[in-house]
Amino acid sequence: MQTLEKNLDSLITYEPEVVNENANKDSRTFNTFRDLTAGIVAKAYALKKLLPKHIADAHQSGDIHFHDLDYHPFQAMTNCCLIDIEGMLSEGFQMGNAKVTSPKSVQTAAAQIVQIIANVSSSQYGGVTVDRFDETLGKYARLNEEKHRKIAEEFVRPEKLAQYVSERVEKDIGDAVQSFEYEINTLYTSNGQTPFVTIGFGLGTDIYSRMVQKAVLNTRIEGLGTEKFTAIFPKLVFALKKGVNFSPEDTNYDIKQLALECSSKRMYPDVLNYDKIVELLGDFKTPMGCRSFLPQWTDPTTGESVNEGRANLGVVTLNLPRISLESAGRKEVFWKTFHQKMNLMHDALAFRLKRLEDVVSDNGPILYKSGAFGKRLGAGASVMSLFKNRRCTLSMGYIGLYETATSFYGPDWEMNPEAKAFTLEILEEMKKYQLEWTERHDVFFSIYATPSESLTDRFCRLDLERFGEVKDITDKGYYMNSFHYDVRKDVTPFEKIDFEQDYPHLAGGGFIHYCEYPKMTHNLKALEAVWDYAYDKVGYLGTNTPIDRCYDCGFEGDFETTEMGFKCPECGNQDPETVDVVKRTCGYLGNPVVRPTIKGRHKEISARVKHMGRPE
Repeated sequence: MQTLEKNLDSLITYEPEVVNENANKDSRTFNTFRDLTAGIVAKAYALKKLLPKHIADAHQSGDIHFHDLDYHPFQAMTNCCLIDIEGMLSEGFQMGNAKVTSPKSVQTAAAQIVQIIANVSSSQYGGVTVDRFDETLGKYARLNEEKHRKIAEEFVRPEKLAQYVSERVEKDIGDAVQSFEYEINTLYTSNGQTPFVTIGFGLGTDIYSRMVQKAVLNTRIEGLGTEKFTAIFPKLVFALKKGVNFSPEDTNYDIKQLALECSSKRMYPDVLNYDKIVELLGDFKTPMGCRSFLPQWTDPTTGESVNEGRANLGVVTLNLPRISLESAGRKEVFWKTFHQKMNLMHDALAFRLKRLEDVVSDNGPILYKSGAFGKRLGAGASVMSLFKNRRCTLSMGYIGLYETATSFYGPDWEMNPEAKAFTLEILEEMKKYQLEWTERHDVFFSIYATPSESLTDRFCRLDLERFGEVKDITDKGYYMNSFHYDVRKDVTPFEKIDFEQDYPHLAGGGFIHYCEYPKMTHNLKALEAVWDYAYDKVGYLGTNTPIDRCYDCGFEGDFETTEMGFKCPECGNQDPETVDVVKRTCGYLGNPVVRPTIKGRHKEISARVKHMGRPE
């Protein structure tokens, strides 16, 4: 069993497994280091004193992974959420000693959203999402229009009035969005990192929503600072919808073209295919954080469908490859062990839920009293009313479908219908548990394609110690995440989409599909062809394309991965101050680090980083 002292020693000596757990947390800074220290203490206490022994043992052995132990259950915090931004802006909210009223301009609205994001991110441990960003800011841009029109009527000739007002509002929107982007990327939450923020946009068709969409994309294309670095946050998620922006005759087709340009240069935006998301989830919404999706939910008091103000309460992930390794090729043993470990997952998730019963509204005022989670509770109130009645989700994570099938069918099973049917059967069995547990606990249990920078390595490392090097399973140094196609195989985006499209139908609580491309800035039609092909097949699609930049020689593309870090293939530059290396890490972008202290595993680590976007 790991000891507190050993883990603190690992932190102080900067062991990679500890300090590199999160690509967007710089462990060299005082505040992040302090948070990591507190997390190690909280995790040790939770494993020894709080978690039931069989759950603590299962986590430490690698049968399951109880996520975010550095926060929960030591503190009964929630995971990710979809903030009720519209409600908070329109009704006002309290933050600290300040009572904030509804904004009177688009600039103030953007500034208030930043403050809300910072406060919410410090009150939970997962990502935050602001949906319908364009339509929300567009509403407040109309207040700018009224102000400029009133002034213009005194000083501007009538024939120039409309143009003047439009130009002034467009500039206000551009300034507000640019400030928003800079403020998000210069913020630090209480846990020592930039808030993990996602914004959803793309459906607004009115003039000011369109202006906001263009401003978001142009600001991202422009880059940060004089060096024009790629902004890591917010994650941009652009909604594609037929009749709105899909085809040349659609009102917002020009914005789709701008989104394609932005994606080719900055990797974001990812795209949500409206009709497929509705088919999979019941209605349309942007994911909470990088990929956690809410099911459709109807408020029983109003009869209306609600998404904003809902949250995820945590994740427990099952180590599927271990079950297959334990089974040694015997299906009957696999299924017996699978069901045993699903019971472990249930107990772990039920414990997460039970721990939240201790929370009162005063523990997270921004969440429970000021409207981030929708309803506003009074002082000292229990928060369970916001979670029950299936309003919030608990996530049943899974990892390593590729390795699991490889155990039974060999490493090239993707084209074997029997093997794929086996992987789908695993999710079908999980779904039976999902429905049973949802009914039993009155909280929606969701099946979740776990995003984890470190868990794909941790599970594999533990299984390597237990089973030794098993070809195409433990010998790689990592497990494939969720349902993703083997990263070592070169397949076209169309083949990858066709293969992966079946899985979210069974596991819609969290998913994303990635496609790999060469540099696409001069071939946007090819990228658009993939987006269009995916529209009726997958709900959520990410574009992984090389966007690394060297500021010494001007190279743009894919840097080489070396034992000492990333190297410009043109001039050999490895100075982190004059290169911009951006990779996809777990649905978010990040600036990954390859450290020479990872003993003896550089070959595997290099492969992982090179293909970071595929397995995560």
